[in-house]
Amino acid sequence: MTPGNNGASTPEDDDPFGYLYADGQANGAQPPSGGYGYPNSVNRVRAVGTRQYGQQPQATQTAAYGQAPPQGGYGQPNAHYAAPETLPGGAPTAQQQMPAGGGGGRGGRGPNTKGLLIGAIAVVAAVVIGIGVAMLGGDKDDDKPEDQAGTTPTQSQESKPSPSASGSGAASEEDLPAADAKALRLSPGMTTASDIKGAKADGGVYVTGFNQVGASVTWSVDGIPKAGKYTVYVGYSVPGKDQNATLTVNGTPSKTPVDLKNWTGGPEGDFEKGWTKTYNYVQLNKGTNTIKVSCEQGNQCDALLDQMWLVKGWVKS
Repeated sequence: MTPGNNGASTPEDDDPFGYLYADGQANGAQPPSGGYGYPNSVNRVRAVGTRQYGQQPQATQTAAYGQAPPQGGYGQPNAHYAAPETLPGGAPTAQQQMPAGGGGGRGGRGPNTKGLLIGAIAVVAAVVIGIGVAMLGGDKDDDKPEDQAGTTPTQSQESKPSPSASGSGAASEEDLPAADAKALRLSPGMTTASDIKGAKADGGVYVTGFNQVGASVTWSVDGIPKAGKYTVYVGYSVPGKDQNATLTVNGTPSKTPVDLKNWTGGPEGDFEKGWTKTYNYVQLNKGTNTIKVSCEQGNQCDALLDQMWLVKGWVKS
């Protein structure tokens, strides 16, 4: 088989560069003039826009300058200008759009669920910390006592105190003067004794002879730190029945009597079972004051007296 006798049976067997070789030139190969290969070979060159796809072969026409452009509005497909991959039977596109949802392939990337989970955990942790701080901050108010009072209530001078059966001792707590029976100034006809048991004064000494009109015990109080309200206590005993007396402070009788009641509930006639105390509210001056307990007309004065002492303010015990 020789190049001159057989030639290329198909266009694919053409050698477009045969004119460069001696055997090709011997067979009449010529350099290309508008095409490649041998004479009468397939001409693969076309002017831009002359190729049509999806239509029957027909003469190619080009629009002359100044003529109307091909049919079809802006953005509409045109067979003269469409890319081969957009027409039926054309080549596939070089790039393929990835699925919108990502997926499990090697090249696909799904939503960043790990980042979302970490963000959610951080938000929950911040809320928990904020609640803990608020609770710790709110505990400070709980330490304040609920029953804390802003002011101290006081009693009026007219209210009558209720004495208890306990003995003295308030004088030393308040650092105010106190007097036993032996320190009191007695009126004529009164004396001290110690034969009845139960008196709280030093040595069990008490004052007797009080059961007569005009009888009195006077206490000259020195060292009052400042003028104001005080409570004066009187220690006494009654023979199982209530008694009373008159209180005079700095020469002014009090409207409230000294109640010498049978607070212990002792039997009648038994002074030993009747030892107790009572108190009255008074106003004292700074320095020296005079306090007198007396048996005046209309009083019931069958009582023994053993002590007198003061407490600052008007108290209830």
